[in-house]
Amino acid sequence: MRATIINATSYFGLELVRLLSTHSNFSIHELTGRSHAGRRFGEVFPHSQTFGDGSVAQTRLVATEDAAIDTDIAFSCLPHMASAEVLAPYIQSGVRVIDVSADLRLASADDYQTYYGHPHPRPDLLDGAVYGLPELHRDEIASAKAVGNPGCYPTAAILSAAPALADGLIEPDIVFDAKSGISGAGRSLKLDSHYSEVTESIHPYGVDGHRHAAEMIQELELIAAREVGVTFIPHLTPMIRGILSTGYARLARPAEPAAINDLYRDFYADAPFALALDQPPRSKWVAGSNFCAVHARPSPDGRRLLMFGVVDNLVKGAAGQALQNANLMAGFDERSGLEAAPAYP
Repeated sequence: MRATIINATSYFGLELVRLLSTHSNFSIHELTGRSHAGRRFGEVFPHSQTFGDGSVAQTRLVATEDAAIDTDIAFSCLPHMASAEVLAPYIQSGVRVIDVSADLRLASADDYQTYYGHPHPRPDLLDGAVYGLPELHRDEIASAKAVGNPGCYPTAAILSAAPALADGLIEPDIVFDAKSGISGAGRSLKLDSHYSEVTESIHPYGVDGHRHAAEMIQELELIAAREVGVTFIPHLTPMIRGILSTGYARLARPAEPAAINDLYRDFYADAPFALALDQPPRSKWVAGSNFCAVHARPSPDGRRLLMFGVVDNLVKGAAGQALQNANLMAGFDERSGLEAAPAYP
């Protein structure tokens, strides 16, 4: 099956190229790069000569506007506001698409404008899009024509809280305190992502309302079937990959740690990339993999539930999850091309 990756020179795009280059059912049909059109992929990323049989490195990048619609599935790694416009012709031509930006994540165009500060560029595409979190929407993804790949923070946060919220174990008011590595900021040069600005430091950002909260609220309210309050504060940490989300919610009833462990294991029994652990996870435990490791336990005073989730922000938080969604859409085993174990240490 032929795959096109739009904006393949982004961190997310590069990770997709790496994963697809050895996939047994997908072949890379076309790669686009806004500022590198005409160059071979291996010129821009010399290490890509190690991908698969090396043929990917010889692929010439095309300008996004020159990409052919003649493909079987298209992945867009463009920023929000740009992605939907580029994907629209693919969708209209019957090509299945996965958007790694935020343009297809939210069901409401009004919510998009509230959280992203702009009118949605293509609100007509939202009705046919599915939120691409397989642990919650596997069947819908399998039949979808368009999927909005979840954000990295929401993936860790939602999966850490979903079992407890679905069971009614916690009250519907959650605080998520999350930390992310610097690669989540992308490859564009910004002062806040310079090495000298971030090393030996950690800082909160988006404290007046981070846009990823919209996804958390949308999905958690679907699980709870009622209004859910979410307070979300992200932090930037001086590491390249990884996200740790720690959630806090008041317990609706007393619960023993063993029972909570059983609840989480049962909830994710059929989810190959959700690991329900008996101890708080570390981001290093999933680095380079498509796994999300989760754990929950009562606070020492027994009043709150502490919920932990970790992902590699470039894999399960972006490209790996996009490939997991593509596998489901194409009728392949969702684990295809994603079986690699975490790299440790």
